[in-house]
Amino acid sequence: MSPPVRVMLVEDSLVVRQLLAHIVSRDPRLALAAAVASGEEALREIHRVQPDVISMDIRLPGIDGLETTRRIMAERPTPIVVVADAIEDSSLRISMNALRAGALSVVEKPVGTGHRAYEAIADQICTQLRIMSQVPVIRRRPIGAERLARPDAPQEFRGTIPATQAPSVLAVAASTGGPPAFAKLLGALPADFSLPVLLVQHMGAAFMEGFADWLNGVVPLTVVIAAEGVRPQAGHVYVAPGDRHLALGPGGLLALLDEPPVGGQRPSATVLFRSVARSAGPRGLGVLLTGMGEDGAAGLLDMHRAGAATIAEHESSAVVYGMPAAAVRLKAAGSVLPLDLIAPRILRAVQPGLPA
Repeated sequence: MSPPVRVMLVEDSLVVRQLLAHIVSRDPRLALAAAVASGEEALREIHRVQPDVISMDIRLPGIDGLETTRRIMAERPTPIVVVADAIEDSSLRISMNALRAGALSVVEKPVGTGHRAYEAIADQICTQLRIMSQVPVIRRRPIGAERLARPDAPQEFRGTIPATQAPSVLAVAASTGGPPAFAKLLGALPADFSLPVLLVQHMGAAFMEGFADWLNGVVPLTVVIAAEGVRPQAGHVYVAPGDRHLALGPGGLLALLDEPPVGGQRPSATVLFRSVARSAGPRGLGVLLTGMGEDGAAGLLDMHRAGAATIAEHESSAVVYGMPAAAVRLKAAGSVLPLDLIAPRILRAVQPGLPA
């Protein structure tokens, strides 16, 4: 049996810190290595404690959770799970920027043991700490200087789109590492981009509106939460809401589905991609980015078989090469590209006259 995952808690509230310590101690697969009340203390203790994963509060006295995350990722890279208040806009923005700085995921702060949601939230916290402890992280330069793909990364350009089949809709999906990847990918598309974008991000339902608001502030396109029956417009990004599947339905209208999770996920990238394969056929364009697991691969294969252009992120730039790797194994990806090269590939597909 493998040794338990060593967890460092960074939380200024004594009550919440004790609650998190109780939650961690209940899981035999986790071990509480340290519990500190500030970012400064975390930075002092991390080299001595050498945790496998860190639970990071965002609102801290002195240097906040974002700056603490930046410094940890620059000095001693360690998987970080942000524990945030899902209802505070400012906390959500900081949380999303912490993901951009190298944190891996965000979960809700625990509620009191008497609360009906306590068990579900406690289980989610433990699950994220265990899963993210396994993600290899690298030293990060300061925010704004995100990791670049290796210059020798193989660049595959297959599945060229015939001029008569210009795409009509772009479907994109990601899980772990998704928010910064979407910020980079969609940030490289112009505000007058000629396609609607349908987006699936695996994230707790409580954070989806905050994620959409944050993304809207960092990319030129207009980002909104998808709504039932809406006709998607060019230059707009429609984010699957928390705990609902997003699909492109009959007549090109958006549909939100309460169907069971697919591969453990709702929203599911495979549900989105399959709906685009049915509704748009060869005029779909599918992109599968970083993420743990295999969601999206089977749906991307459906798009590929329908004649659509399909792209998977290359291992050299993916935070977690799970979902795109599954698509590559299925031969579902017409192109396999580092993140920096995906937006130019999309723009060439949309405007075939652009230079290659």
